[in-house]
Amino acid sequence: MSATAVHSLWTTAADPISKIDAPKIEYGQLAPTLIIVGAALVGVLVEAFVPRRSRYHAQMGVAVVALAAAFAAVVALAADGYGTTKAGIAAMGAIAVDGPALFLQGTILLTALVALFTFGERRLDPEAHGNRVDSFAAQAAAVPGSESEKQAVRAGFTTTEVFPLLLFAVAGMLVFPAANDLLTLFVALEVLSLPLYLMCALARRKRLMSQEAAVKYFLLGAFASAFTLFGIALLYGYSGSMSYATIAQVVDGTVQDVSPALAGTMGNDALLLIGTALLVMGLLFKVGAVPFHMWTPDVYQGAPTPVTGFMASATKVAAFGALLRILYVVLPGLRWDWRPVMWAVTIVTMLAGAIVAITQTDIKRLLAYSSIAHAGFILAGVIATTPSGISSVLFYLAAYSFVTIGAFAVVTLVRDAGGEATHLSKWAGLGRRSPLVAAVFAVFLLAFAGIPLTSGFAGKFAVFKAAAEGGAAPLVVVGVISSAIAAFFYIRVIVLMFFSEPRPEGPTVAVPSPLTMTAIAVGVAVTVVLGVAPQYFLELAGDAGVFVR
Repeated sequence: MSATAVHSLWTTAADPISKIDAPKIEYGQLAPTLIIVGAALVGVLVEAFVPRRSRYHAQMGVAVVALAAAFAAVVALAADGYGTTKAGIAAMGAIAVDGPALFLQGTILLTALVALFTFGERRLDPEAHGNRVDSFAAQAAAVPGSESEKQAVRAGFTTTEVFPLLLFAVAGMLVFPAANDLLTLFVALEVLSLPLYLMCALARRKRLMSQEAAVKYFLLGAFASAFTLFGIALLYGYSGSMSYATIAQVVDGTVQDVSPALAGTMGNDALLLIGTALLVMGLLFKVGAVPFHMWTPDVYQGAPTPVTGFMASATKVAAFGALLRILYVVLPGLRWDWRPVMWAVTIVTMLAGAIVAITQTDIKRLLAYSSIAHAGFILAGVIATTPSGISSVLFYLAAYSFVTIGAFAVVTLVRDAGGEATHLSKWAGLGRRSPLVAAVFAVFLLAFAGIPLTSGFAGKFAVFKAAAEGGAAPLVVVGVISSAIAAFFYIRVIVLMFFSEPRPEGPTVAVPSPLTMTAIAVGVAVTVVLGVAPQYFLELAGDAGVFVR
Protein backbone atom coordinates (compact mmCIF):
# COMPACT_ATOMS: atom_id res chain seq x y z
CA MET A 1 0.00 0.00 0.00
CA SER A 2 1.42 3.37 -1.01
CA ALA A 3 2.20 6.14 1.44
CA THR A 4 -0.57 8.34 -0.02
CA ALA A 5 -3.15 5.60 0.48
CA VAL A 6 -2.11 5.20 4.10
CA HIS A 7 -2.20 8.98 4.51
CA SER A 8 -5.72 9.16 3.06
CA LEU A 9 -6.81 6.42 5.49
CA TRP A 10 -5.48 8.49 8.39
CA THR A 11 -7.18 11.65 7.23
CA THR A 12 -10.57 10.07 6.65
CA ALA A 13 -10.39 8.29 10.01
CA ALA A 14 -9.40 11.50 11.75
CA ASP A 15 -11.86 13.77 9.96
CA PRO A 16 -14.93 13.45 12.27
CA ILE A 17 -12.78 14.39 15.28
CA SER A 18 -12.56 17.99 14.02
CA LYS A 19 -16.36 18.21 14.37
CA ILE A 20 -16.38 17.91 18.21
CA ASP A 21 -18.05 21.07 19.45
CA ALA A 22 -16.32 23.20 22.09
CA PRO A 23 -18.24 23.01 25.38
CA LYS A 24 -20.41 26.01 26.18
CA ILE A 25 -19.95 27.01 29.83
CA GLU A 26 -21.98 29.77 31.50
CA TYR A 27 -19.25 31.04 33.81
CA GLY A 28 -21.45 33.71 35.38
CA GLN A 29 -24.06 31.18 36.51
CA LEU A 30 -21.36 28.90 37.90
CA ALA A 31 -19.54 31.78 39.65
CA PRO A 32 -20.22 30.70 43.29
CA THR A 33 -18.64 27.27 42.74
CA LEU A 34 -15.78 28.61 40.62
CA ILE A 35 -14.85 31.21 43.26
CA ILE A 36 -14.66 28.52 45.96
CA VAL A 37 -12.63 26.10 43.81
CA GLY A 38 -10.24 28.90 42.83
CA ALA A 39 -9.79 29.93 46.46
CA ALA A 40 -9.17 26.31 47.49
CA LEU A 41 -6.40 26.06 44.88
CA VAL A 42 -4.94 29.36 46.14
CA GLY A 43 -5.01 27.81 49.64
CA VAL A 44 -2.95 24.86 48.38
CA LEU A 45 -0.40 27.31 46.94
CA VAL A 46 -0.33 29.22 50.25
CA GLU A 47 0.61 25.95 52.00
CA ALA A 48 3.42 25.45 49.50
CA PHE A 49 4.96 28.93 49.32
CA VAL A 50 4.00 31.10 52.31
CA PRO A 51 6.28 30.89 55.40
CA ARG A 52 4.80 28.74 58.17
CA ARG A 53 4.29 31.58 60.66
CA SER A 54 2.16 33.57 58.16
CA ARG A 55 0.03 30.73 56.82
CA TYR A 56 -2.77 30.85 59.37
CA HIS A 57 -3.62 34.51 58.65
CA ALA A 58 -3.21 34.06 54.88
CA GLN A 59 -5.48 30.98 54.83
CA MET A 60 -8.12 32.63 57.04
CA GLY A 61 -8.11 35.69 54.78
CA VAL A 62 -8.43 33.67 51.57
CA ALA A 63 -11.25 31.51 52.98
CA VAL A 64 -13.30 34.39 54.43
CA VAL A 65 -13.01 36.47 51.24
CA ALA A 66 -13.90 33.46 49.04
CA LEU A 67 -16.99 32.44 51.05
CA ALA A 68 -18.23 36.04 51.24
CA ALA A 69 -17.64 36.59 47.51
CA ALA A 70 -19.35 33.32 46.58
CA PHE A 71 -22.36 34.24 48.74
CA ALA A 72 -22.49 37.65 47.04
CA ALA A 73 -22.47 35.83 43.67
CA VAL A 74 -25.42 33.64 44.79
CA VAL A 75 -27.36 36.73 45.91
CA ALA A 76 -26.57 38.47 42.59
CA LEU A 77 -27.82 35.45 40.61
CA ALA A 78 -31.01 35.30 42.69
CA ALA A 79 -31.56 39.06 42.29
CA ASP A 80 -31.07 38.66 38.55
CA GLY A 81 -33.98 36.20 38.41
CA TYR A 82 -32.01 32.95 38.05
CA GLY A 83 -33.99 31.48 40.95
CA THR A 84 -37.35 32.11 39.27
CA THR A 85 -37.91 33.41 35.73
CA LYS A 86 -34.43 32.77 34.30
CA ALA A 87 -33.93 29.37 35.96
CA GLY A 88 -32.27 26.96 33.58
CA ILE A 89 -29.64 24.32 32.96
CA ALA A 90 -26.00 25.40 32.68
CA ALA A 91 -22.68 23.76 31.76
CA MET A 92 -23.91 21.51 28.93
CA GLY A 93 -26.75 20.11 31.03
CA ALA A 94 -24.59 19.25 34.07
CA ILE A 95 -25.76 21.91 36.56
CA ALA A 96 -29.22 23.28 37.33
CA VAL A 97 -29.39 26.97 38.26
CA ASP A 98 -32.80 27.36 39.91
CA GLY A 99 -34.46 28.44 43.15
CA PRO A 100 -33.69 25.39 45.31
CA ALA A 101 -30.08 25.27 44.07
CA LEU A 102 -29.42 28.96 44.85
CA PHE A 103 -31.21 28.82 48.22
CA LEU A 104 -29.23 25.76 49.31
CA GLN A 105 -25.95 27.17 47.99
CA GLY A 106 -26.52 30.38 49.93
CA THR A 107 -27.27 28.39 53.10
CA ILE A 108 -24.15 26.21 52.63
CA LEU A 109 -21.90 29.25 52.10
CA LEU A 110 -23.23 31.08 55.16
CA THR A 111 -22.94 27.99 57.38
CA ALA A 112 -19.41 27.37 56.07
CA LEU A 113 -18.47 30.99 56.87
CA VAL A 114 -19.76 30.66 60.45
CA ALA A 115 -18.06 27.25 60.79
CA LEU A 116 -14.81 28.79 59.50
CA PHE A 117 -14.74 31.09 62.55
CA THR A 118 -14.74 28.03 64.85
CA PHE A 119 -11.94 26.48 62.72
CA GLY A 120 -9.83 29.61 63.23
CA GLU A 121 -10.30 29.73 67.05
CA ARG A 122 -6.89 29.76 68.82
CA ARG A 123 -7.56 30.94 72.37
CA LEU A 124 -9.40 28.04 74.00
CA ASP A 125 -6.45 25.76 74.78
CA PRO A 126 -3.63 27.12 76.94
CA GLU A 127 -0.60 28.18 74.91
CA ALA A 128 1.86 25.37 74.12
CA HIS A 129 5.53 26.42 74.34
CA GLY A 130 4.54 30.05 73.87
CA ASN A 131 2.45 29.37 70.76
CA ARG A 132 -1.31 29.65 70.39
CA VAL A 133 -2.95 26.38 69.38
CA ASP A 134 -6.21 25.47 67.66
CA SER A 135 -8.39 22.32 67.63
CA PHE A 136 -6.24 20.55 65.02
CA ALA A 137 -3.18 18.32 65.31
CA ALA A 138 0.19 20.08 65.17
CA GLN A 139 1.36 17.74 62.43
CA ALA A 140 -1.19 15.41 60.89
CA ALA A 141 1.42 12.94 59.57
CA ALA A 142 3.01 12.40 63.03
CA VAL A 143 2.07 9.22 64.94
CA PRO A 144 0.00 10.12 68.05
CA GLY A 145 2.24 10.36 71.14
CA SER A 146 5.45 9.99 69.12
CA GLU A 147 8.59 12.09 69.45
CA SER A 148 7.93 13.75 66.07
CA GLU A 149 4.52 14.91 67.31
CA LYS A 150 6.08 16.40 70.47
CA GLN A 151 8.68 18.19 68.35
CA ALA A 152 5.93 19.60 66.11
CA VAL A 153 4.07 20.91 69.19
CA ARG A 154 7.27 22.46 70.59
CA ALA A 155 8.00 24.11 67.25
CA GLY A 156 4.48 25.62 67.23
CA PHE A 157 3.35 23.91 64.02
CA THR A 158 -0.35 24.09 63.09
CA THR A 159 -2.32 22.18 60.48
CA THR A 160 -3.43 25.10 58.31
CA GLU A 161 -4.36 22.68 55.50
CA VAL A 162 -7.82 22.46 57.09
CA PHE A 163 -8.79 25.74 55.41
CA PRO A 164 -8.31 24.62 51.78
CA LEU A 165 -9.86 21.25 52.76
CA LEU A 166 -12.92 23.11 54.06
CA LEU A 167 -13.14 25.03 50.77
CA PHE A 168 -12.86 21.88 48.65
CA ALA A 169 -15.64 20.26 50.73
CA VAL A 170 -17.79 23.37 50.25
CA ALA A 171 -17.15 23.26 46.47
CA GLY A 172 -18.50 19.70 46.37
CA MET A 173 -21.47 20.70 48.53
CA LEU A 174 -22.36 23.58 46.17
CA VAL A 175 -22.49 21.25 43.16
CA PHE A 176 -24.23 18.33 44.95
CA PRO A 177 -27.77 19.79 45.24
CA ALA A 178 -27.46 21.57 41.86
CA ALA A 179 -26.22 18.55 39.85
CA ASN A 180 -28.46 17.82 36.87
CA ASP A 181 -26.93 14.55 35.73
CA LEU A 182 -25.88 11.48 37.65
CA LEU A 183 -22.19 11.73 36.79
CA THR A 184 -21.95 15.29 38.13
CA LEU A 185 -23.81 14.13 41.24
CA PHE A 186 -21.24 11.39 41.88
CA VAL A 187 -18.22 13.64 41.29
CA ALA A 188 -19.69 16.22 43.69
CA LEU A 189 -20.32 13.47 46.28
CA GLU A 190 -16.65 12.46 46.19
CA VAL A 191 -15.37 16.05 46.22
CA LEU A 192 -17.39 16.87 49.35
CA SER A 193 -16.67 13.56 51.15
CA LEU A 194 -12.89 13.12 50.79
CA PRO A 195 -11.90 16.38 52.58
CA LEU A 196 -14.34 15.51 55.40
CA TYR A 197 -12.71 12.08 55.90
CA LEU A 198 -9.36 13.84 56.29
CA MET A 199 -10.57 16.61 58.59
CA CYS A 200 -12.19 14.09 60.95
CA ALA A 201 -8.73 12.62 61.71
CA LEU A 202 -7.05 15.88 62.69
CA ALA A 203 -8.07 16.43 66.34
CA ARG A 204 -5.26 17.82 68.56
CA ARG A 205 -6.56 16.02 71.68
CA LYS A 206 -7.76 12.38 71.65
CA ARG A 207 -5.93 11.75 68.38
CA LEU A 208 -6.50 7.98 68.32
CA MET A 209 -10.24 8.41 68.80
CA SER A 210 -10.25 11.01 66.05
CA GLN A 211 -8.36 8.72 63.65
CA GLU A 212 -10.71 5.83 64.47
CA ALA A 213 -13.68 8.08 63.65
CA ALA A 214 -12.10 9.03 60.33
CA VAL A 215 -11.43 5.40 59.37
CA LYS A 216 -15.03 4.40 60.22
CA TYR A 217 -16.39 7.33 58.25
CA PHE A 218 -14.10 6.57 55.30
CA LEU A 219 -14.94 2.84 55.14
CA LEU A 220 -18.70 3.29 55.51
CA GLY A 221 -18.60 6.29 53.15
CA ALA A 222 -16.77 4.19 50.56
CA PHE A 223 -19.51 1.54 50.81
CA ALA A 224 -22.18 4.22 50.39
CA SER A 225 -20.34 5.69 47.38
CA ALA A 226 -20.15 2.22 45.83
CA PHE A 227 -23.90 1.72 46.29
CA THR A 228 -24.52 5.14 44.73
CA LEU A 229 -22.29 4.37 41.76
CA PHE A 230 -23.91 0.98 41.20
CA GLY A 231 -27.34 2.64 41.33
CA ILE A 232 -26.18 5.22 38.77
CA ALA A 233 -24.96 2.41 36.48
CA LEU A 234 -28.31 0.58 36.67
CA LEU A 235 -30.29 3.78 36.02
CA TYR A 236 -28.05 4.47 33.03
CA GLY A 237 -28.66 0.92 31.82
CA TYR A 238 -32.41 1.45 32.19
CA SER A 239 -32.69 4.84 30.49
CA GLY A 240 -29.61 5.12 28.27
CA SER A 241 -28.86 8.54 29.71
CA MET A 242 -27.24 10.24 32.71
CA SER A 243 -29.41 13.35 32.39
CA TYR A 244 -32.12 13.83 35.04
CA ALA A 245 -34.69 15.09 32.50
CA THR A 246 -34.17 12.16 30.11
CA ILE A 247 -34.37 9.57 32.90
CA ALA A 248 -37.60 11.22 34.12
CA GLN A 249 -39.06 11.02 30.59
CA VAL A 250 -38.12 7.35 30.26
CA VAL A 251 -39.72 6.62 33.65
CA ASP A 252 -42.88 8.51 32.62
CA GLY A 253 -42.90 6.90 29.17
CA THR A 254 -42.88 10.32 27.44
CA VAL A 255 -39.43 9.97 25.83
CA GLN A 256 -39.17 10.70 22.08
CA ASP A 257 -37.02 8.88 19.42
CA VAL A 258 -36.40 5.60 21.25
CA SER A 259 -33.54 3.50 19.84
CA PRO A 260 -34.12 -0.28 19.57
CA ALA A 261 -31.44 -0.94 22.22
CA LEU A 262 -33.14 1.45 24.66
CA ALA A 263 -36.59 0.00 23.93
CA GLY A 264 -35.27 -3.36 25.13
CA THR A 265 -34.22 -2.09 28.54
CA MET A 266 -37.05 0.40 29.13
CA GLY A 267 -39.47 -2.38 29.96
CA ASN A 268 -37.08 -3.75 32.57
CA ASP A 269 -38.43 -2.32 35.81
CA ALA A 270 -35.96 -4.34 37.91
CA LEU A 271 -33.11 -2.11 36.67
CA LEU A 272 -35.11 0.99 37.54
CA LEU A 273 -36.21 -0.12 41.01
CA ILE A 274 -32.86 -1.56 42.13
CA GLY A 275 -30.97 1.42 40.66
CA THR A 276 -33.27 3.87 42.46
CA ALA A 277 -32.96 1.97 45.74
CA LEU A 278 -29.14 1.97 45.59
CA LEU A 279 -28.92 5.65 44.61
CA VAL A 280 -31.31 6.78 47.35
CA MET A 281 -29.47 4.55 49.84
CA GLY A 282 -26.24 6.46 49.17
CA LEU A 283 -28.01 9.79 49.76
CA LEU A 284 -29.73 8.55 52.95
CA PHE A 285 -26.28 7.58 54.25
CA LYS A 286 -25.14 11.18 53.79
CA VAL A 287 -28.16 12.62 55.64
CA GLY A 288 -27.71 10.09 58.45
CA ALA A 289 -31.12 8.37 58.19
CA VAL A 290 -31.75 5.02 59.92
CA PRO A 291 -30.62 2.32 59.05
CA PHE A 292 -27.65 4.10 57.39
CA HIS A 293 -26.82 6.16 60.50
CA MET A 294 -24.31 3.92 62.28
CA TRP A 295 -21.34 6.20 61.45
CA THR A 296 -22.96 9.35 62.86
CA PRO A 297 -22.45 9.09 66.67
CA ASP A 298 -18.87 7.76 66.45
CA VAL A 299 -17.77 10.30 63.85
CA TYR A 300 -19.45 13.24 65.60
CA GLN A 301 -17.79 12.23 68.89
CA GLY A 302 -14.31 11.57 67.49
CA ALA A 303 -13.91 14.41 64.98
CA PRO A 304 -12.58 17.81 66.11
CA THR A 305 -15.68 19.71 67.32
CA PRO A 306 -15.42 22.54 64.73
CA VAL A 307 -15.41 19.87 61.98
CA THR A 308 -18.38 18.12 63.62
CA GLY A 309 -20.36 21.36 63.59
CA PHE A 310 -19.52 22.03 59.93
CA MET A 311 -20.28 18.46 58.91
CA ALA A 312 -23.54 18.23 60.86
CA SER A 313 -24.92 21.37 59.23
CA ALA A 314 -23.51 21.89 55.73
CA THR A 315 -23.41 18.20 54.67
CA LYS A 316 -27.06 17.73 55.66
CA VAL A 317 -28.10 20.77 53.61
CA ALA A 318 -26.24 19.51 50.52
CA ALA A 319 -27.43 15.91 50.86
CA PHE A 320 -31.09 16.81 51.38
CA GLY A 321 -30.89 19.14 48.39
CA ALA A 322 -29.62 16.31 46.21
CA LEU A 323 -32.24 13.89 47.61
CA LEU A 324 -35.05 16.38 46.88
CA ARG A 325 -33.86 16.88 43.30
CA ILE A 326 -33.58 13.12 42.65
CA LEU A 327 -37.07 12.37 44.02
CA TYR A 328 -38.86 15.42 42.60
CA VAL A 329 -37.12 15.85 39.22
CA VAL A 330 -35.94 12.35 38.22
CA LEU A 331 -38.45 10.03 39.89
CA PRO A 332 -41.84 11.75 40.20
CA GLY A 333 -43.23 9.01 37.94
CA LEU A 334 -42.06 6.41 40.47
CA ARG A 335 -43.74 8.09 43.44
CA TRP A 336 -45.98 5.13 44.32
CA ASP A 337 -42.90 2.93 44.60
CA TRP A 338 -40.59 5.15 46.66
CA ARG A 339 -43.10 6.80 48.99
CA PRO A 340 -43.98 3.69 51.10
CA VAL A 341 -40.26 2.90 51.58
CA MET A 342 -39.50 6.51 52.56
CA TRP A 343 -42.44 6.44 54.99
CA ALA A 344 -40.84 3.50 56.78
CA VAL A 345 -37.37 5.13 56.78
CA THR A 346 -38.83 8.39 58.12
CA ILE A 347 -40.75 6.76 60.98
CA VAL A 348 -37.80 4.60 62.07
CA THR A 349 -35.39 7.56 61.81
CA MET A 350 -37.54 9.88 63.95
CA LEU A 351 -38.20 7.29 66.66
CA ALA A 352 -34.72 5.71 66.78
CA GLY A 353 -32.96 9.09 66.91
CA ALA A 354 -35.18 10.34 69.74
CA ILE A 355 -35.23 7.13 71.83
CA VAL A 356 -31.52 6.26 71.62
CA ALA A 357 -30.54 9.86 72.45
CA ILE A 358 -32.09 9.42 75.92
CA THR A 359 -29.43 6.84 76.84
CA GLN A 360 -26.42 8.98 75.82
CA THR A 361 -23.95 10.30 78.40
CA ASP A 362 -21.72 12.28 76.01
CA ILE A 363 -22.92 15.66 74.78
CA LYS A 364 -21.53 15.17 71.24
CA ARG A 365 -23.15 11.73 70.89
CA LEU A 366 -26.40 13.19 72.20
CA LEU A 367 -26.28 15.90 69.51
CA ALA A 368 -25.47 13.18 66.94
CA TYR A 369 -28.61 11.18 67.77
CA SER A 370 -30.53 14.44 67.86
CA SER A 371 -29.32 15.12 64.28
CA ILE A 372 -30.60 11.66 63.26
CA ALA A 373 -34.04 12.51 64.68
CA HIS A 374 -33.96 15.82 62.79
CA ALA A 375 -33.13 13.97 59.57
CA GLY A 376 -36.40 12.09 60.14
CA PHE A 377 -38.36 15.33 60.64
CA ILE A 378 -36.92 16.77 57.41
CA LEU A 379 -37.75 13.54 55.53
CA ALA A 380 -41.40 14.07 56.54
CA GLY A 381 -41.31 17.24 54.43
CA VAL A 382 -39.56 15.42 51.57
CA ILE A 383 -42.37 12.83 51.48
CA ALA A 384 -45.06 15.51 51.09
CA THR A 385 -44.40 15.67 47.28
CA THR A 386 -45.99 19.14 47.12
CA PRO A 387 -44.47 22.59 46.47
CA SER A 388 -44.95 23.41 50.18
CA GLY A 389 -42.96 20.24 50.94
CA ILE A 390 -39.93 21.63 49.07
CA SER A 391 -40.15 25.10 50.66
CA SER A 392 -40.63 23.68 54.18
CA VAL A 393 -37.54 21.47 53.79
CA LEU A 394 -35.49 24.45 52.53
CA PHE A 395 -36.57 26.55 55.51
CA TYR A 396 -35.91 23.74 58.01
CA LEU A 397 -32.42 23.16 56.62
CA ALA A 398 -31.53 26.86 56.89
CA ALA A 399 -32.86 27.08 60.46
CA TYR A 400 -31.32 23.79 61.61
CA SER A 401 -27.83 24.41 60.23
CA PHE A 402 -27.20 27.59 62.24
CA VAL A 403 -28.54 26.09 65.49
CA THR A 404 -26.21 23.11 65.01
CA ILE A 405 -23.06 25.16 64.41
CA GLY A 406 -23.90 27.37 67.41
CA ALA A 407 -24.45 24.35 69.67
CA PHE A 408 -21.14 22.71 68.71
CA ALA A 409 -19.36 26.07 69.10
CA VAL A 410 -20.62 26.19 72.71
CA VAL A 411 -19.38 22.60 73.26
CA THR A 412 -15.84 23.76 72.38
CA LEU A 413 -15.89 26.26 75.28
CA VAL A 414 -16.49 23.84 78.19
CA ARG A 415 -13.06 22.44 79.07
CA ASP A 416 -11.07 20.58 81.69
CA ALA A 417 -7.45 19.44 81.82
CA GLY A 418 -7.99 16.89 79.03
CA GLY A 419 -9.49 19.37 76.58
CA GLU A 420 -13.23 19.53 75.88
CA ALA A 421 -15.38 18.17 78.72
CA THR A 422 -18.06 16.36 76.72
CA HIS A 423 -19.31 13.95 79.41
CA LEU A 424 -22.75 15.10 80.56
CA SER A 425 -21.89 14.75 84.26
CA LYS A 426 -19.30 17.51 83.85
CA TRP A 427 -21.95 19.95 82.62
CA ALA A 428 -23.77 19.78 85.99
CA GLY A 429 -24.11 23.22 87.54
CA LEU A 430 -22.74 24.99 84.47
CA GLY A 431 -25.54 27.55 84.76
CA ARG A 432 -24.19 28.72 88.13
CA ARG A 433 -20.56 28.84 87.02
CA SER A 434 -21.13 30.51 83.70
CA PRO A 435 -24.77 31.58 83.33
CA LEU A 436 -24.35 33.23 79.90
CA VAL A 437 -22.85 30.17 78.19
CA ALA A 438 -25.45 27.88 79.79
CA ALA A 439 -28.29 30.23 78.75
CA VAL A 440 -27.04 30.33 75.14
CA PHE A 441 -26.78 26.52 75.04
CA ALA A 442 -30.28 26.30 76.52
CA VAL A 443 -31.59 28.47 73.65
CA PHE A 444 -30.08 26.04 71.12
CA LEU A 445 -31.49 23.01 72.97
CA LEU A 446 -34.97 24.60 73.06
CA ALA A 447 -34.69 25.24 69.30
CA PHE A 448 -33.76 21.56 68.74
CA ALA A 449 -36.77 20.58 70.84
CA GLY A 450 -39.04 22.77 68.70
CA ILE A 451 -40.26 25.06 71.49
CA PRO A 452 -42.34 28.05 70.19
CA LEU A 453 -40.51 31.33 69.45
CA THR A 454 -37.43 29.42 68.25
CA SER A 455 -36.47 28.59 64.65
CA GLY A 456 -36.92 24.88 65.45
CA PHE A 457 -40.64 25.36 66.09
CA ALA A 458 -41.18 27.32 62.86
CA GLY A 459 -39.27 24.66 60.90
CA LYS A 460 -41.10 21.68 62.43
CA PHE A 461 -44.46 23.38 62.01
CA ALA A 462 -43.77 24.04 58.31
CA VAL A 463 -42.56 20.48 57.65
CA PHE A 464 -45.42 18.77 59.54
CA LYS A 465 -48.00 21.05 57.88
CA ALA A 466 -46.62 20.15 54.43
CA ALA A 467 -46.62 16.44 55.31
CA ALA A 468 -50.24 16.59 56.53
CA GLU A 469 -51.35 18.41 53.35
CA GLY A 470 -49.49 15.81 51.28
CA GLY A 471 -51.59 13.01 52.81
CA ALA A 472 -49.02 11.85 55.36
CA ALA A 473 -50.98 12.67 58.53
CA PRO A 474 -49.89 9.46 60.37
CA LEU A 475 -46.29 10.58 59.87
CA VAL A 476 -47.08 13.86 61.59
CA VAL A 477 -48.46 11.98 64.61
CA VAL A 478 -45.25 9.93 64.85
CA GLY A 479 -43.25 13.15 64.39
CA VAL A 480 -45.04 14.87 67.27
CA ILE A 481 -44.50 11.84 69.54
CA SER A 482 -40.80 11.77 68.57
CA SER A 483 -40.54 15.50 69.28
CA ALA A 484 -42.02 14.95 72.75
CA ILE A 485 -39.50 12.16 73.47
CA ALA A 486 -36.67 14.35 72.15
CA ALA A 487 -37.83 17.31 74.25
CA PHE A 488 -37.29 15.14 77.33
CA PHE A 489 -33.54 14.78 76.87
CA TYR A 490 -33.02 18.40 75.80
CA ILE A 491 -34.86 19.61 78.91
CA ARG A 492 -32.84 17.11 80.98
CA VAL A 493 -29.60 18.80 79.93
CA ILE A 494 -31.05 22.24 80.77
CA VAL A 495 -32.12 20.99 84.22
CA LEU A 496 -28.65 19.49 84.72
CA MET A 497 -26.99 22.81 83.89
CA PHE A 498 -29.20 25.07 86.00
CA PHE A 499 -30.52 22.96 88.88
CA SER A 500 -27.53 20.77 89.82
CA GLU A 501 -24.74 21.63 92.24
CA PRO A 502 -21.49 22.42 90.40
CA ARG A 503 -18.67 19.99 91.16
CA PRO A 504 -15.57 21.52 92.77
CA GLU A 505 -13.30 19.76 90.22
CA GLY A 506 -15.70 20.51 87.36
CA PRO A 507 -14.69 22.03 84.02
CA THR A 508 -14.13 25.71 83.33
CA VAL A 509 -15.55 27.77 80.50
CA ALA A 510 -12.76 29.10 78.30
CA VAL A 511 -12.98 32.70 77.10
CA PRO A 512 -13.03 32.52 73.29
CA SER A 513 -11.70 34.99 70.75
CA PRO A 514 -14.17 37.17 68.79
CA LEU A 515 -14.27 34.42 66.13
CA THR A 516 -16.16 31.85 68.20
CA MET A 517 -18.19 34.62 69.86
CA THR A 518 -19.35 35.67 66.37
CA ALA A 519 -20.26 32.08 65.43
CA ILE A 520 -22.34 31.65 68.61
CA ALA A 521 -23.93 35.11 68.28
CA VAL A 522 -24.97 34.40 64.67
CA GLY A 523 -26.47 31.06 65.79
CA VAL A 524 -28.51 32.73 68.55
CA ALA A 525 -29.61 35.60 66.27
CA VAL A 526 -30.81 33.26 63.48
CA THR A 527 -32.54 30.99 66.03
CA VAL A 528 -34.48 33.88 67.55
CA VAL A 529 -35.24 35.78 64.32
CA LEU A 530 -36.50 32.69 62.46
CA GLY A 531 -38.56 31.78 65.52
CA VAL A 532 -40.14 35.17 66.18
CA ALA A 533 -40.58 36.40 62.59
CA PRO A 534 -40.27 33.44 60.19
CA GLN A 535 -42.72 34.74 57.59
CA TYR A 536 -40.24 36.53 55.30
CA PHE A 537 -37.89 33.53 55.23
CA LEU A 538 -40.77 31.08 54.67
CA GLU A 539 -41.85 33.20 51.68
CA LEU A 540 -38.26 33.30 50.43
CA ALA A 541 -38.11 29.48 50.64
CA GLY A 542 -41.53 29.31 48.95
CA ASP A 543 -40.36 31.50 46.04
CA ALA A 544 -37.23 29.33 45.73
CA GLY A 545 -39.14 26.04 45.84
CA VAL A 546 -39.51 25.30 42.11
CA PHE A 547 -37.12 22.87 40.41
CA VAL A 548 -36.16 23.40 36.78
CA ARG A 549 -36.17 20.36 34.50
